[in-house]
Amino acid sequence: MMNKPHHRTAISLLLSLLLLAVACSDNTKAAPTKAEVTLDPDLYNVDHPELFKLAKVETRELPTVLTANGSVTPDVNRTIHVTSQGSGRVVDLRVKLGDSVTKGQALLSIYSADLAGAFSDYQKAVADEHLAKKGLERAELLNSHGALAQKDLEVAQDTEDKAKVDLQNAEHHLRLLGGDPAHPDSVIELRAPVAGTIVEQNVAGFEGIKSLDNSPNLFTIADLSEVWVVCDVYENDLGDVQVGDPADISLNAYPNKLYHGAVADISRVLDPNLRSAKVRIVLVNSDGALRPNMYAVATFRSRKLQSRLVVPATAVMRLHDKDWVFRKEGQNQFRKIEVRSANATPDGFQELRDGALKSGDEVAANALELSSAMAESK
Repeated sequence: MMNKPHHRTAISLLLSLLLLAVACSDNTKAAPTKAEVTLDPDLYNVDHPELFKLAKVETRELPTVLTANGSVTPDVNRTIHVTSQGSGRVVDLRVKLGDSVTKGQALLSIYSADLAGAFSDYQKAVADEHLAKKGLERAELLNSHGALAQKDLEVAQDTEDKAKVDLQNAEHHLRLLGGDPAHPDSVIELRAPVAGTIVEQNVAGFEGIKSLDNSPNLFTIADLSEVWVVCDVYENDLGDVQVGDPADISLNAYPNKLYHGAVADISRVLDPNLRSAKVRIVLVNSDGALRPNMYAVATFRSRKLQSRLVVPATAVMRLHDKDWVFRKEGQNQFRKIEVRSANATPDGFQELRDGALKSGDEVAANALELSSAMAESK
């Protein structure tokens, strides 16, 4: 039989275990589950909201503004490819890439066996025609005295006619190669067909010139008084660009100068790799400052206006490659909302393309200031 002290100790231990079980049961009931936690990480309490100015989200009728990269290129309608009709070897190169040339100016001289053969054929054709003409005159004289039959006269006339055709063809071939029938020579003087600037050169001194069918153009001459700016506009932006829309062009070469033009053409075919269309702007280049292959950035402004939400530019904060604003929610609460900003207006507002804002909402006028204050209060 258990003695009394041990009995009292056992009863005390049992009571302690019962009390501990009851306490654990009460604590388990009081602890919330994760599903019951209602904290909002984008909702912030501000102790003194009156210190931060507010701005209302406005609606404005604005043009769609789009930027695209491009480059300056010659106007293909003012560009001439210079080739040689005859093969040979360059003996005198008189111009180079970038030179300005006048119409008729000699570009290079080519010693050509083709031209020498053309002169030989021409001289033979001249001799044959001269002989045929004398034969016709003699046949006409004999026929007039009854000493030659009519059919023989007709044969003499046919011979003269064919000789004239051969002479004309030989002369045309000679002139096509750049020769002058009055000055026999075996050197082709290649001259500029138009005035302009040499924008491409594919020949060097003493280099062999192949025949026309397998040789690239020797020079390209362009009139640069007007040039093109050709830009790539991606297919998802093509709906925002129309022929006739104004375009502002900025160049790396002249960062403080802005050129003004208009969309002249939009390609009907997309680049299969870039999924973009070529958009062309024509610019006047009377001073020659615009040079081919200059890097350009075009800003297009649509003539059709659309309703856009705008806020002060200071109300938008850039963080982690995203744009954010703080919308006033309650007496002392602001909610951080992600938005997609677009273009800035001249009066310091930022256009919003996407987000949970609507016209009339109030936002912190200076998002960075509010964000800094909240960070310091933590």
